[in-house]
Amino acid sequence: MKIKENLYNQRIISIDALRGITIFIMIFVNELASIKEVPQWMKHMPADADAMTFVDVVFPAFLFIVGMSIPFAFNARLLKGDSTKTIWTHTLKRAFALIIIGVFMVNAEYGYDATKMIIAPAFWGLLAYFMPIPIWNKYAKDFPVWLENTIQYGGMLVLVALYFLYVQDTGEIGMTPKWWGILGLIGWAYLISVIYYWLVSGRLWAMIAFLIVCVIANSVNLTEGSVIQQTPWLSFIAGHLTHASLVSAGVVISLLFFDRKVAPKINWAVMGFAVVFFVTGYLLRPYFGISKIKGTPSWTMFSAAICTVLFYFLYWLMEIKKQTKWSNFFMPAAANPLLIYILPGVIYYFCIAFNIHVIPDYFRVGVPGIIWSLVFSTIMLFVMKLCNKYKIQLHL
Repeated sequence: MKIKENLYNQRIISIDALRGITIFIMIFVNELASIKEVPQWMKHMPADADAMTFVDVVFPAFLFIVGMSIPFAFNARLLKGDSTKTIWTHTLKRAFALIIIGVFMVNAEYGYDATKMIIAPAFWGLLAYFMPIPIWNKYAKDFPVWLENTIQYGGMLVLVALYFLYVQDTGEIGMTPKWWGILGLIGWAYLISVIYYWLVSGRLWAMIAFLIVCVIANSVNLTEGSVIQQTPWLSFIAGHLTHASLVSAGVVISLLFFDRKVAPKINWAVMGFAVVFFVTGYLLRPYFGISKIKGTPSWTMFSAAICTVLFYFLYWLMEIKKQTKWSNFFMPAAANPLLIYILPGVIYYFCIAFNIHVIPDYFRVGVPGIIWSLVFSTIMLFVMKLCNKYKIQLHL
């Protein structure tokens, strides 16, 4: 892997803004999911609906941003002089941490036998959501090393204990990956994409080829009777290539924007790819439909087109027109995305475990519920601002 000499080496504020906006909307829609009598366009579409709402674009947007950040992450480490071993140790730890956290979160939701568990499921869920914070917190340089190690390894031991304290509804001890959870899916897509990115040295044409392979594998995997669908390990890989297609789309758009000496006034290549994404989704729709739950190629391609257009607008607004002050509202989330994703779950299980009811039922229905979801999302941004100030930041 060689250093990309032409790749921008300064912070791209428009990528941070897109990440912050995505996280804010994610917190909003996650809270909104518990509100009754909400319009369908503010919820995930059913699996067989052949449609998508803005809610169905939130997860793809995060995957897209992960892809956009990959070239900068590798280049920064290469410029710093990190060895291949150091880079891959960090990369593998990040991917597997996301997968582990995702599996714990899924098992906290369902699949347990509460009557056979030694601790109440709510307390189990509270610990499962909370432990990643002390384990993966980015401690200050002057923080005592012995205390940091004690906290981190102690948290790991708690997670191990939680695994053996978990009793499935089948009576078996220990968790299973019923599905990988949002963080787990991000972890797998990230791992597959960065391995390929490294092998091809981040070449644009190779990443485009990988994107095409991802879309084809996704399509074949959803075709009844196909070899991929009938072969478990191939279906497993193809399933994760579904989400890797969005990561690779982000990589492609990032390279088209930033791997050049002089940025063009109009980036026709990026605009062309937005059209290609849309046309691909349109052409595949009659065969597979649009479904986030099924992970159809039309859903991934329409999402990639939307993310590309949205980022192009933010790039024009912030990098060219220099209109950046408005984004300060979202930046606390952009700086600490994993913590702001985990923290609402900590609050939720804490309230259940201690039987705390803060929000009246009036704010769990209809318009008041929608307003509350917006208020809650805003509160979380201010909480993140405080966490960032006092160096409570999850760093994978």
